[in-house]
Amino acid sequence: MSQARTTLITGGNSGIGEALARRLVDKGQRVVSVGLEKPGWTHDLLAAYCADLTSLEETRAIVQEISSDHAIDCLVHNAGTILPNLLPDARPEDILMLAQLHLGAPMLLTQAALEGMMSRRFGRVVFVSSRAAMGAVTRSAYSATKAGMHGMARTWALEMASSGITVNVVAPGPILTDNFWGIVPKDSERQERMARNVPVGRLGSREDVAHAVEFFLDERSDFVTGQVLYVCGGTSLVGLGP
Repeated sequence: MSQARTTLITGGNSGIGEALARRLVDKGQRVVSVGLEKPGWTHDLLAAYCADLTSLEETRAIVQEISSDHAIDCLVHNAGTILPNLLPDARPEDILMLAQLHLGAPMLLTQAALEGMMSRRFGRVVFVSSRAAMGAVTRSAYSATKAGMHGMARTWALEMASSGITVNVVAPGPILTDNFWGIVPKDSERQERMARNVPVGRLGSREDVAHAVEFFLDERSDFVTGQVLYVCGGTSLVGLGP
């Protein structure tokens, strides 16, 4: 990214979003973070907002606030949550909540940034999805809405291809974040077993995913759109096991 661009990162206060925000700021890029909390660090190039993106009303309000303050060149929709349950305990309400978080929120944010992207004939939209979009035990609502990202991204890629705007997906496998440790106890035997089941022999880091997102954000990546890049250590090929 040679020019100074402004990148909006949802969930930019922690995990993958924070790692990406720090990398972009280090390169002289402006970052706008929106999440449940503000990042635990500050920088002249970092602007931070708080909103619950599972709420349609809060999302609409924060979209208006951000749009009035910033011209967004790139959008990385990274915010997400899992709500795991086996089928007997799964709830339709979970699908509705995650559909708003994983699909409705990025739609509103992208719509707000679209006019400026089109006028500048430059835009980058990157969804952070999941290998679980291919299916995973206890992930009914999560897998369904993450898979929905793939279809929406491809649709937008076609619609905006002639406008200088690319839309792509990064789909991580098991990544060591608070989301992961919320399900798998940190440094547990289960974590070690999962690492052994990954073809490359380890679990992923936040930086692994941030690096892949940066590729799609780069101005030189304008011939790549509508693609899904699995950053998963090979688990999209063989699965992960329990």
